[in-house]
Amino acid sequence: MNCPLCDGTSIPFYQNRFRSYLACKSCDAIFMDKQFWPNPECEKKRYLEHNNDIYDLGYQNFLKPIVEKIIQFQTVSDKGLDFGAGPGPVVQYLLRQHGHSVSLYDPYFHPYPELLNESYDYVVLTEVVEHFHSPKKEFQTLASMLQPNGRLYIVTHPYDESINFDKWYYKNDQTHTFFYTKKSFLWIKETYGFQNLIIENRMIILEKQTNPDPK
Repeated sequence: MNCPLCDGTSIPFYQNRFRSYLACKSCDAIFMDKQFWPNPECEKKRYLEHNNDIYDLGYQNFLKPIVEKIIQFQTVSDKGLDFGAGPGPVVQYLLRQHGHSVSLYDPYFHPYPELLNESYDYVVLTEVVEHFHSPKKEFQTLASMLQPNGRLYIVTHPYDESINFDKWYYKNDQTHTFFYTKKSFLWIKETYGFQNLIIENRMIILEKQTNPDPK
């Protein structure tokens, strides 16, 4: 199985009694063997098990850092999309409190594929990219939707060698099929025409154009 992101050659990385994972020799991504991918019914069931209450303060606090970045870099007139918004679109709820408007797309809960044909100043993906089965195709779509100065705001848990994969909680969710490293995000940056990459813990921002004064 070649890497679903860069098509690079993969090698066995980890296996337990539930499933196995491979590592890309080119972009360092870690991904689940596709024979263990969940089907759409299992995916939707799992997503509904998440905490989807937009009024839950813990849920809000988890996503506040990315919302604050959007408020910092984007104006209220900018057009945004919450890609993979899920059943509880807390990002939209928090941004509206600051005058920002953002549309919702999710293949299960907000199935409006026509939104993918529009262009945006920014696209938000909170706890989404690790679910991609075809990240190469998905990032190609996302990059094509952005205006020349557009940004992707991503929340995920990147993998690095300091993490004990066997004990890593993030792999235990069967819908988490693809894990990125810094090198993976650098590959995305270079391949899809982004000029800048910001990684701050679990927050990743890819900028189509570096602007020292975003406002």
